[in-house]
Amino acid sequence: MAAVTFEGVSKKFILHYDRPRSVQEVFLARAKREPQDLPQVLWVLRDVSFRVEPGETVGFIGPNGAGKSTLLKLIARIIQPTSGRISVDGRISALLELGAGFHPDLTGRENVYLNGSMMGFSRQRIRQRMDEIIAFAELERFIDVPVKHYSSGMYVRLGFSVAVHTEPEILLVDEVLTVGDQNFQHKCIERILALQRKDVTICFVSHDLGSVQRLCSQAIWLEDGQVEAAGPVTDTVSSYLRHMASEEEAQMSSAGSGSTASNGWGTGDVRIESVSFRNAQGAPRSVFHVGESCTICIHYRAQHRIDRPVFGLAVHRNDGVHLCGPNTDFSGLRIPFIDGEGDVLYRIESLPLMEGTYLVSASVHNQADTVMYDYHDRAHAFRVRQVEDGERYGLISLRGEWTWTPSAQA
Repeated sequence: MAAVTFEGVSKKFILHYDRPRSVQEVFLARAKREPQDLPQVLWVLRDVSFRVEPGETVGFIGPNGAGKSTLLKLIARIIQPTSGRISVDGRISALLELGAGFHPDLTGRENVYLNGSMMGFSRQRIRQRMDEIIAFAELERFIDVPVKHYSSGMYVRLGFSVAVHTEPEILLVDEVLTVGDQNFQHKCIERILALQRKDVTICFVSHDLGSVQRLCSQAIWLEDGQVEAAGPVTDTVSSYLRHMASEEEAQMSSAGSGSTASNGWGTGDVRIESVSFRNAQGAPRSVFHVGESCTICIHYRAQHRIDRPVFGLAVHRNDGVHLCGPNTDFSGLRIPFIDGEGDVLYRIESLPLMEGTYLVSASVHNQADTVMYDYHDRAHAFRVRQVEDGERYGLISLRGEWTWTPSAQA
């Protein structure tokens, strides 16, 4: 039997606007109510079906509002589905919301007893684990302080510690782990890996796709309350990233990013009319994948004949780090003269930049670099996304290849 089964599950909420608080307000509200003030039906999940096998770790990914947290609440039986069938086989421990299940006026120790009892543990059994729970949460000094005085990080540490020390068969973890400090996040991941070795079923919701790929074998992508894709984690995450890159491309294109700058300066003898980015097929793009071909096109207009102009670029990451500054002169491209309109292209065979947003400056000046005809300072933007397997950290990808030669066996 599967640990978790969803069969055609849908969930709706009724959104009420300006709910009246008295009989008089009810009649007044009905008399003047506008159509937009009427209760609205919001379908958070629509016809969702999937299975989570015992001992499997499944990541749920998707944008905000996709229904991920609602799905975990349905598994935990905090809320009930509007339609469909949910089957859960195993004892659940959940870390869904900051401070969920804690009484603010009780101390941390008292809340441990409260949470443990709700999970069916005796007071004696909780007492046996109390020291271990407190030590993991690193709250020895504050465990007898009411939790209403806790910081968000302290809430998370205590909640997670209780969740993983009550012998769960199914562990539900929402995005709350991002609230803790980095050292505690590493400790949580190590504990999740230990639970995996004990064949605990884990449902993991996170926007940190690196953690999803590290911890999960399967992933389910939710979009507008429906399952968009499900399967091996690498394939599902890659599909999601390609979709997000495509949406980002559409947004940047509609905003007109990378076209014409309004903050250029120079003598005006040559004008940079536009700077655009193109893929290997020559189609305009604003979002590229790591390692993809990219061409930067400078379209110019010269007011009269200009001898030996030099066109240049500068690429900065959006935090101000200067990455490179190529120009036609450095590359040995000698342009005898220009007059009228034309294009100068800078082609990058394999884009080495890692994921991020990059700002491009474009310029054209004379051979001696004493006269600036036109200069656009970081006026054009493009983005790079990692959508396949590959390096994830740093400024650039060296595109190197790993090999392994085992030592000779005796």
